[in-house]
Amino acid sequence: MAVTQSLIRSPSSRFSIMHMQMPMLEQSEETVIGKVARGSSAKRAAALMNYGNLIAILVPFPLLIFWFGASMLVYAMNRHHPDPKVGHYTQQAAYRFYGITGFFVTIATFIPGNGWIWHLIAWIVAALILIPWSILDLRRIAKEEWVDIPLDDQGHPLSGAA
Repeated sequence: MAVTQSLIRSPSSRFSIMHMQMPMLEQSEETVIGKVARGSSAKRAAALMNYGNLIAILVPFPLLIFWFGASMLVYAMNRHHPDPKVGHYTQQAAYRFYGITGFFVTIATFIPGNGWIWHLIAWIVAALILIPWSILDLRRIAKEEWVDIPLDDQGHPLSGAA
């Protein structure tokens, strides 16, 4: 017990103990066989766009505006992930989000100045489209098998790995 407490008091030991208990959050990891893209990281990356869509549509002001910009970064990072399933799920979520928001921005141009009821209707319709599809995608992602993928030195999947 005294040994454990002395390790916890030491700053360098405390970091190494905490590091061992924390889950790996990296997209790739150097292993004995070389770089590996973790399946758990791919699963999180595939779900990220759908989670962002859900949060943005449930709290539309101001998160919808911020998510519109942040989603472009998420799309750019995940569309060409070493696991092609990540790119597929990200692309599908992006198609839905950009399609819905683009459609309603265009329609909102013709809503009269005090037509808040029309804005509310547009938000409800967008929520009725995005929420079920995002939840369905999240369920598919959860059921999917996510395996570790060996990578070459540049971070690309080794031939025959994905």
